[in-house]
Amino acid sequence: MAKLREVLKEPNFLFLWLGQIISQFGDKFAMMALVGLVSQRTPGSAYELAKLFIFVIIPVFVIGPVAGVYCDRWSKKWTMIISDLIRGLLIFSIVLYWVCVPALKPVFPVYIIVFIMFSVTRFFIPAKMSIVPKLVTGDNLLKANSLMHTTGMIASALGFGLGGIIVSLPSIGVKGALVIDGFTFFISALLVSFIKKREVISEARESIREIGRNVKEIIRQSVFVEIKHGIKHIIAHRKMRFVISLLFILASGIGASQVVVIVFIQNTLASITRDLGLLIMFFGIGLFCGALVYGKIGERLSKVKAIFLSLILGGIFLVQFVIMVGALENFFMAAMITFFFGAVVSPIIISSNTIVHELIPEEAHGRVFSSLEAVIHLAYLVFMLLSAALAEFVNSFYILLTVGLVFVLAGVLGMRRTIVKEKIAQMSGQLNIQ
Repeated sequence: MAKLREVLKEPNFLFLWLGQIISQFGDKFAMMALVGLVSQRTPGSAYELAKLFIFVIIPVFVIGPVAGVYCDRWSKKWTMIISDLIRGLLIFSIVLYWVCVPALKPVFPVYIIVFIMFSVTRFFIPAKMSIVPKLVTGDNLLKANSLMHTTGMIASALGFGLGGIIVSLPSIGVKGALVIDGFTFFISALLVSFIKKREVISEARESIREIGRNVKEIIRQSVFVEIKHGIKHIIAHRKMRFVISLLFILASGIGASQVVVIVFIQNTLASITRDLGLLIMFFGIGLFCGALVYGKIGERLSKVKAIFLSLILGGIFLVQFVIMVGALENFFMAAMITFFFGAVVSPIIISSNTIVHELIPEEAHGRVFSSLEAVIHLAYLVFMLLSAALAEFVNSFYILLTVGLVFVLAGVLGMRRTIVKEKIAQMSGQLNIQ
């Protein structure tokens, strides 16, 4: 911890660190406020929540590649400041629309504002990550990235938890929470503005027409090119087929359960955002603790077996969550299971990323990870829409139970296949020795 504090002695990095904590907190706070808004307007509707998440996720496909290109050409500091200011104003515009149209009919303008807000976020994230090496150097770079990642996870968990509580307070409600959230972005912009570091900006200038053509070409290629790269690597490497299959299963399960579990929690624990936000916070803490433990013992375990074991345990905890929480309707039981669920699934992402790092040449890492991201988000969106539509006819209990059982089955079959392959390899090796 003392070594991490050394990084914070650099004033420029300190302001960035504080700004990103508040901004990340604001992102998750905004999500809880928006979930509260949708749930108040259409209680118990998984389909309406799915529509909200679609407008949150689509910018990853469409805007992400554009943002990455232009963030390399613009001032990172001013990209972050302007992004925060725009997001703050957009949050206030939702409040203004709600004041002018109390019934929120039509609600589509709110979704458009959400889409623009999370599109702007796609500019903030690469700018934040790109400016870190300009503020710290040498050994401090690893410490700075570690501190940014760790505290970012904590800020996200607190954003969900406190956001859920604040939205549920009658004296504040969704409108008040949105106003508070808007100010978090302005505070973040103010902190980033204190960074005093001269940047070397590309002198390239483009006309509006050229920018339009470039953006159109990037958008045209973004999703399909990334998926094409993903398919090429799946065909080329057996282990990549393994990784992509597992991440597809995980993303499909998360997509199928995300909006349904929100409705399940709201109906079971009889609160719109309070218990939901706290449970997401416990899940985030579980992910963090699981990552710490796996980081210490992971080298002793087979990464493939660790992934399948995580799937099995994750499925078991999800089934337990549905049955126990559905029967007892107890928040503390739900929090405990959610924490352990987060802890046991964290090795899936860590091990999968490590396998990619080991398998793919360093110069291809960017394309491979962006390919994985495209495939993962596509699986997430498709199964989220399918489960949301299904939830209109089937109880959320049975949908979540099915997802949990699929995780367990996939893990058991994968573990069995891995053990059989190891035995065959051992027998083959013994025969070769003889």
